[in-house]
Amino acid sequence: MLTKVHKWGNSLAIRIPKSIAREFDIDKNSIIEIVSEKNKIVIKPVTKPKYTIEELVAGIKDDNVHKEIDTGHNLGSEIW
Repeated sequence: MLTKVHKWGNSLAIRIPKSIAREFDIDKNSIIEIVSEKNKIVIKPVTKPKYTIEELVAGIKDDNVHKEIDTGHNLGSEIW
């Protein structure tokens, strides 16, 4: 498939055809990786890792727990 390179600010831009974007689950704000491999430009979608709540909680350690932050006294009828 051929496409044209366009100018976008100080950079160059290409459009990813809808059929290819759908095939690789790429949409607006997707993160992609662009690399040079053997004289070719390769565009790879980056998938976000998916964590379970158990994996996230297991990562909580004494050295990475945030301390309480004092935000001052109540200004209205807040109950904390």
